[in-house]
Amino acid sequence: MFDARLRPLIDPPLNRLGRILAGWGVTANTLTFAGLALGLGGAAAIAFGQFALGLALILVNRLFDGLDGAVARVHGPTALGGYFDIVADFAFYVSIPLAFGLFDPANTQAALVLVASFVLTGVSFLAFAVIAAERDERTAAHGQKSFFYSTGLAEGGETIAVFIALALFPAWFVPIAYGYAALCLLTVFQRSALAVIQFRD
Repeated sequence: MFDARLRPLIDPPLNRLGRILAGWGVTANTLTFAGLALGLGGAAAIAFGQFALGLALILVNRLFDGLDGAVARVHGPTALGGYFDIVADFAFYVSIPLAFGLFDPANTQAALVLVASFVLTGVSFLAFAVIAAERDERTAAHGQKSFFYSTGLAEGGETIAVFIALALFPAWFVPIAYGYAALCLLTVFQRSALAVIQFRD
């Protein structure tokens, strides 16, 4: 929901840093995999109750996720880089609720519901992108991407805001998880309604 509005604010500094890193020979895929390792490290920290460390690693993961795209824009984005980027994103996203479920068995049911909502949101997002590509449709709302990014109520920015809230207030995991899962499901319905409008022949 807010990602497209944030892009004009975060892209300029990321692009400047991306040009520096590209000049040093750092590749986008290196940043993608390093960011994934840091994000999974954050999930592991949360699973062991180290919420401050987990939060720090989550934030660094998001920085790396922005920088890999900035470096890719210097060298030119590749299909393989786009593939690794989205796989790394979803691997990171599902790892955080999983970590809270491992930390406290009382969180397990809510964690499963949140992961399931992420899966449905991801499927709707990728299915929309595939069909948009087949129809040769384009959008620049989320900046230069390897494939079509459809807008939704629950996007990356909202997900990270929820992860930050969970790390700061872990005792509130269950209600926050159920609430965000509901927003993810609304996003699936919203994207499906958009598909009915946009893909109707």
